[in-house]
Formats: sequence, C-alpha cells, structure tokens
Amino acid sequence: MKELTLGTTRRAVFMEGVHDGVPIALGYFVVAFTLGILAKTAELTPWQGFVTSTINIASAGEYAGFTVIAAQAPYLEIAVLTLVANARYFLMAAALTQRFSPETSLLHRLAVSFGVTDEIFGITVARGGMLNPYYNYGAMTISIPAWSAGTSAGILAGGILPAAVVSALSVALYGMFVWVVLPAAKASRPIGGMVLLSCLLSLAATYAPVTSELSGGTRTILLTLLIAGIGAALFPIDMEKEDSHA
Repeated sequence: MKELTLGTTRRAVFMEGVHDGVPIALGYFVVAFTLGILAKTAELTPWQGFVTSTINIASAGEYAGFTVIAAQAPYLEIAVLTLVANARYFLMAAALTQRFSPETSLLHRLAVSFGVTDEIFGITVARGGMLNPYYNYGAMTISIPAWSAGTSAGILAGGILPAAVVSALSVALYGMFVWVVLPAAKASRPIGGMVLLSCLLSLAATYAPVTSELSGGTRTILLTLLIAGIGAALFPIDMEKEDSHA
C-alpha cells in the first residue's frame, strides 16, 4: 500500500511538472525555431540540430556555438565559449541542491541538473518547499523535446524558405536577446551600465589593433569574463535579498 501511494504521488507531481511545462514548451519551440535558422547558416542538418539542442538546452549557449561553428572555429574555442555562455547554470544547479531532501540520490540530483534552464529553475523555485525531482522530470519531458524539435524545424525551414525570408526570421533571434536584456537593464542601473559597457568594448575590440586579429568567439569569451568580473567586483549581489526576491 505504501509503494502504491508513493507511486501515485510521484505520478501526480510528474503531471504537475508537465502541466507547468506546457507554456515553456510553446515558448521554447518558437525561440528554438529562430536558432534553427542560425544553425542552418552553420550548415547543420536537422538531426544535428536536434541532438545539439537536446544536450545543450540554452539559447545563449547555442547561439554562441552556432555562430562560431559557422565561422569554422576550432573545437576548443567552441567548447570554451559554450562553457562561458552557460556558466550561470552551475549557480542555478547549486542553488537547487539546497532544496533537495538529504535522502535524494546522486542520480536524481544529476538528472535534475541536466535540465536546469532559466524557466524550469523559475517554476521550481516558485513552488517552495523541498524539491521533488519528479516535478522537474515532468517539465523537462514536455519542454526539452519542444526545444529540440523547434531547432530542427528552423533548420528545415531555412532550407526551404527564400533567402530574404530566412534573413528576416534571423532578426527575431536578436530581438529575443534584446527582450531578455532590456527589462533587467531598466530595473538595475549596474546591469544597464554593464550592458552599455559590453556594447562599447565589443565595438572597440572589433577594430582595436590586437583584439581585431582574434576570432569573434575568442573576443566574446574575453569580454564576457572581463565585464562579468568587473560587475561582480563593483556591484556584488546581496544573496539574502536575491533569495527573498526569488
């Protein structure tokens, strides 16, 4: 009887995750579609795009990866740039470990950390209380396939649609990043300053004598580490206020 009740509870929590993951899945498909357009310019096949999105569930990371792949960058540069772009997920996964029951197995912890994204992290934290991994599994089950399928669909569309339409659709990806950055920049002067600084330094690095000779991926890595370091040193985050806000 106890095993039946436990199984029913897991199933119910899993379905709650699926339910809460549906809006995320719909948004993921649209965003991943625009990423697929970019992946097409890097000459990835729909299957390659699907696998890439399945194992790297991150818009910024994939954007960076597809960009340097299109530029025929070496494997090491692709790996380092993707790592830097996705580094925030280390912090999110570490935060979620504080929400696990001590009895939670390492396998569950690793499985949940694999599917940590901004949106899934958000709905998980919003639930409050101890973290039940089956809730995350439900959200991952519906959202990750949608993300991967969206990338494949974008690659397929990039091979069918006229070049002018593909070019127009690719602009949507930059619009997405503007939408992500602007609210945070408006709410926080330090973040707004870092965004402005990143634009200025990126422009300067493109034409400066030494940095202009570096690849775009290498410049992005260096600038990301530099600007993030400056922001962390000058404007440290009060973790108590951050946790309260979350």
